[in-house]
Amino acid sequence: MRAWAAGGLLRLGLLLLYGVCNALSLEIKVDPEVQAFVDEQVTLKCSFRSVSPITQKLTVDWSYQPLTGGRMETIFHYQSVAYPAVVGTFRDRISWVGNVAQGDASIAIQNLTMNDNGTFTCAVKNPPDVHHNIPQTKLTVTHRGFSFQLTSAVLLSILVFLPSAIVVILLLVRMGRKFGVLKHRKKSGYKKSSIEVSDEPERTEQGTCLGRMGTWCLQCVDTDEEEPY
Repeated sequence: MRAWAAGGLLRLGLLLLYGVCNALSLEIKVDPEVQAFVDEQVTLKCSFRSVSPITQKLTVDWSYQPLTGGRMETIFHYQSVAYPAVVGTFRDRISWVGNVAQGDASIAIQNLTMNDNGTFTCAVKNPPDVHHNIPQTKLTVTHRGFSFQLTSAVLLSILVFLPSAIVVILLLVRMGRKFGVLKHRKKSGYKKSSIEVSDEPERTEQGTCLGRMGTWCLQCVDTDEEEPY
């Protein structure tokens, strides 16, 4: 009977301890994977939720492990103020962009290099709330290649302005040629007959939208009145 009672008390104590630990636990969230580019800046996000009021005892620690492995090293510490790393790979390259009052413990890393590839860990403690999960962020740094993405605005601009520009160029060329012909005819005293005008071959492609636009514009130019004798 006594053994049963002792076992019951032990189980009750474990349950109470488990409940206290859960009540005091912190919940931390990070991005599992982040991609960035050489010589640019990246923000490593870390958010937390604590059941205890935020005090000056709250601490934030960021640790880093290289992609090749090795021990974890602390690269950033926060307690009321930021304490970036003053030695090592990330010296003078880490800045605090978080706000503990809003549950934000994010940092930013400038001037990224390929050597920054690795795993980052965000740890937050807000006594007496110190128990939490240990989330990790895998950072992948690569060289930014040349890429050109056609947005809807750029594509619309190309579709609208490119045909118009081509038509304007055709008109200018046509008008220039016609001006040269008229100038030559003025000097020679020649006038084109109506039969010659009607027999001129059409050079504009009729099968496309752009060809029809060009034909219409060129016809507008061709309808200019000829100067009299």
